[in-house]
Amino acid sequence: MTTLFTSDHEWLHIEGDVATIGVTDYAQSQLGDVVFVELPKVGRALKTTEAAAVVESVKAASDVYAPISGEVIEVNEALVAEPALVNSDAGGKAWFFKLKIADKSELGGLMDEAAYKAHTA
Repeated sequence: MTTLFTSDHEWLHIEGDVATIGVTDYAQSQLGDVVFVELPKVGRALKTTEAAAVVESVKAASDVYAPISGEVIEVNEALVAEPALVNSDAGGKAWFFKLKIADKSELGGLMDEAAYKAHTA
C-alpha cells in the first residue's frame, strides 16, 4: 500500500486500482470537533479537484475534494453515524470514500509523506 497526500490535506491509500481517501490529522486539528459528514453517492464519477464530500465542525464546513479522477465504489457509513471518528482516527477508521482509479498518471501530482510534512511545517 502506498500513501499519498494533497495540498488540501487529504490522504490516499493506494492498493492496486483503488484509492481510499480521507482527511489528514492536520486537517482535523484545524477543523476542530467534527459534527457532520456528507459522503458522495456510490457510482458517482468524480473528476480531480471536484468537491466530493462535506465535513462540518463546530468552527466551519469544508469540502473534501477528489484528489484524482475515478468512480466512487464504497463510502464509510460509520462516519455519518459517528462524525467524531474524523477527530479520533483521521488516518484510519475515518476514511471517507473509495475510488476506482480512472488514470494512475494523476497520482504523480501528489505528495509523499515527507513532502506533505514539509508542506504543513
